[in-house]
Amino acid sequence: MSDETARCILHVDMDAFYVSVEMRRHPELVGRPVVVGGSGNRGVVAAANYEARRYGVFSAMSSSKARRLCPDAVFLSGDHAHYAEVSRQVHEVFEAFTPHIEPIALDEAFLDVTGSRTLFGSGVEIGHDIRGRIANELDLPCSVGVATSKFIAKLASKRAKPIVSDRGVSPGPGVLEIEPGTELDFLHPLPIQALWGVGPVTFAKLERIGVRRVGDLLTLGSPALEVAVGRSAGRHLFDLANGVDNRPVETSREIKSISHEETFAHDITDHSAMRVEVVRLADAVAARLRRHGHAARTIQLKVRWSNFEFITRSITPGSPVTSAPAMVRALEDILTTIDPTPGIRLIGVGVSGFVEPVEQLSLLDLVDDEGQRSTADTDRDWAPASSAVDRIRDKFGRDAINPASVLRPKGSTSSGRWGPDAPLTPSTDDEPGAEPSV
Repeated sequence: MSDETARCILHVDMDAFYVSVEMRRHPELVGRPVVVGGSGNRGVVAAANYEARRYGVFSAMSSSKARRLCPDAVFLSGDHAHYAEVSRQVHEVFEAFTPHIEPIALDEAFLDVTGSRTLFGSGVEIGHDIRGRIANELDLPCSVGVATSKFIAKLASKRAKPIVSDRGVSPGPGVLEIEPGTELDFLHPLPIQALWGVGPVTFAKLERIGVRRVGDLLTLGSPALEVAVGRSAGRHLFDLANGVDNRPVETSREIKSISHEETFAHDITDHSAMRVEVVRLADAVAARLRRHGHAARTIQLKVRWSNFEFITRSITPGSPVTSAPAMVRALEDILTTIDPTPGIRLIGVGVSGFVEPVEQLSLLDLVDDEGQRSTADTDRDWAPASSAVDRIRDKFGRDAINPASVLRPKGSTSSGRWGPDAPLTPSTDDEPGAEPSV
């Protein structure tokens, strides 16, 4: 029986979210391995259903490798705008149970339901109700972890998911509670990689000193752990191994950066093509920046060549920016120093250092004292046009209006969110592309 005085946190994680949304559109694919992502050699897997995972296909894997592992997989290019809309509908279900919601991504969130139990029952009951409503109203599956902390709840939701084996895919518990007082019994047998902060480098360090399970950290002790992985990381991992995680559910998370990077079906080898891609990426970043109500002080450019070497360069303009033209203008000096002739496979644009945007001007402010239209290229000059673009896209969709320089005929080599959908050819290129991040 759960301790009704303890904090009650849910972690709700949609099951193979992008693919599950697509299966509503394509019920004929039920039971088949399905992947959402770019299908070309340089594409990346955004999501794979559990039938595809049986073959070792997972998100962030290159599409070419996924094809080799599962030749029968059906690839769908995906619809990120639609996934965002469905995510909003999922959150409306959450809001029926608690106002304390911390979104982690489109497909997962933490919910603090400590104060909701009087109305809706125990955490497990709330978890089943949420899962049932999402299934009945949206025809989507999800898994729910219930615990006294975010860390344990997230681990529990993973254990609640469908189970993949050689025999097929079988249902998981759906909702799993780790009751107060049983956290260490649940934690200690888990592999050390289950702890937040244990990536490949840290895992290698711990494995060298015989740490393979979470419980091994307690045997090792905090001082020895701090020597092995550093003071800060050592204390963090020791706390987690003891089930200590007092972080609250944050209903508003501060956005610190916005970026968009894409891998191309074919290498870019000239400056004009490189600049076109920078314009297109800056337009996407600027639109999201304005949507969040921010201006950015710092702009970053990332370039990766065909040999996988890459550089990142950043610049801080004289005033904060919100428009794509101002971003591109600020990056011009950097662009002139980059040699694309070896072949550029990826370009990324990002912004950070957020501040309040300056007051926007009217269209009349773009006319000088002699009645001539200003040719300045500052953020303030572009503010009215940016607002007009945002209104058009809100009404008619993202592709209703775009910069003229990025419009291309059919057969363009530009990539999508998860890499290009170019015809597949034999390739040993296993490096995935990247999706936009906030």
